[in-house]
Amino acid sequence: MVREQQGEASEDAVMTRIGQTVMLHRAGDREEARNRFAQLWAEIGEAGDPLHRCTLAHYMADTQDDPADELVWDVRALRAADSHAGSRSPSASRTAVAVRAFYPSIHLNLAADYVKLRRPEAARRALRRARESARVLGDDEYGDGVRAAIARLELRLGGSTGDPEPPGGHLP
Repeated sequence: MVREQQGEASEDAVMTRIGQTVMLHRAGDREEARNRFAQLWAEIGEAGDPLHRCTLAHYMADTQDDPADELVWDVRALRAADSHAGSRSPSASRTAVAVRAFYPSIHLNLAADYVKLRRPEAARRALRRARESARVLGDDEYGDGVRAAIARLELRLGGSTGDPEPPGGHLP
């Protein structure tokens, strides 16, 4: 019991450190955020907790200056989410909802990466996945924001990604 609580506290500490670095980035210190994320990534490693890797890679992508580097981190986030989704551990079932909520944003970010890299077909495929996975999002600020971002990128790409009716009627 004590070991389990210590493990959960450690996991919470990692997520806290990721959150603090996200706030640093949002406050405008992109370089320092990138450095701290890199340090955290070195600590977590490729074999670390999939939720930590997914979360960290997802936000690390936003600190990249080169769209190709951003794509690398977004792909890492997707791989980590996929590895978490395939896990049958008790901790995986507790965090499955959090990982499912990441998918729309990960796919949206991948689509944006592909747009920057002038790969419109890949962008449309990723955007279609974002739209499909957005069905799990709640009717809240986060869900509304992701759905609105999907709609904006669809317009930028010149049309729909194949979903004639927006889920929940949230999009114009």
